[in-house]
Amino acid sequence: MGQFKTTPVERVENISKADFIKNYYKPQKPVLITGLTKDWPAFEKWKLDYVQSLAGDQIVPLYNNEPAKDKESVYAPKKEMKLSEYIEILKTEPTDLRIFFYNILKEMPELLKDFEYPDIGLKFFKKLPALFFGGGTSKVFMHYDIDLPDSMHFHFDGDKVVNLFSPEQTQYLYRVPFAIHNIEDIDMDNPDFEKYPALQYAQEIRAEMKHGDALYMPSGYWHSIRYLNGGFSMTLRALPRHPGRFANMLYNVVIMRNIDNITRKYRGQKWLDYKDQWAIKRTEKNLKAKKKQLEHRTFATIVCCIAD
Repeated sequence: MGQFKTTPVERVENISKADFIKNYYKPQKPVLITGLTKDWPAFEKWKLDYVQSLAGDQIVPLYNNEPAKDKESVYAPKKEMKLSEYIEILKTEPTDLRIFFYNILKEMPELLKDFEYPDIGLKFFKKLPALFFGGGTSKVFMHYDIDLPDSMHFHFDGDKVVNLFSPEQTQYLYRVPFAIHNIEDIDMDNPDFEKYPALQYAQEIRAEMKHGDALYMPSGYWHSIRYLNGGFSMTLRALPRHPGRFANMLYNVVIMRNIDNITRKYRGQKWLDYKDQWAIKRTEKNLKAKKKQLEHRTFATIVCCIAD
């Protein structure tokens, strides 16, 4: 077992629109902003108790840490429960049950008055503000968002850790073909470098988030999430503007996802196992190229030293 080469995410207390665009959006670099939500009503109001008071009798789908197997849909919940009962669990005990993509506009529109879309240089898609809930043992596996948005991720009432990898690190992460995740057997919190040796070359950025923090995640960034206790987050998304990323987004949503869903429907676990082996072979090829590159650099360094 090993540990990734990890650096903490850059943190700023406040930032102007011009500085954000120049230093983070244009270079596509993540940043954690601690002061972005302090003037929102949500900063004071958005606690689990407050959401619970608005929940009523609505039923929500819940997911856990287990990946979907065979012909199971990744969108099929593990169970359903009243939102108020689920939040009571978050407040009182560790759980791996989590809510994925709770649409505020549809399910709890009264929350819309508690926040505003930051004027920070991102053109937010205002039809999909979404909440994500998790407990003390909840994890979200390593993935990147299928629609390749630039995202602002705001956390409330609790603590969580977000681990990020840039798109350039994809070659080391054992990305599964026709999917937006890596091999689900990999424990990204405790990576096995013997079984998956390419991981040792991947460079991680870690963001530790507390109540009110805002994390900018650039388009295509890999991320996994670990909740340290009960809490929830809101994501605001900006669709990709770069023509190449926009074309990739359309491919992911219209073509890749449908190919995977159809093939999985008919081949089930055999398709999943085949894709994992494909991911390993492709990543091993990348690893050989990496080692050869390092050998050339070492040789060049030796030659330069001898010449000197």
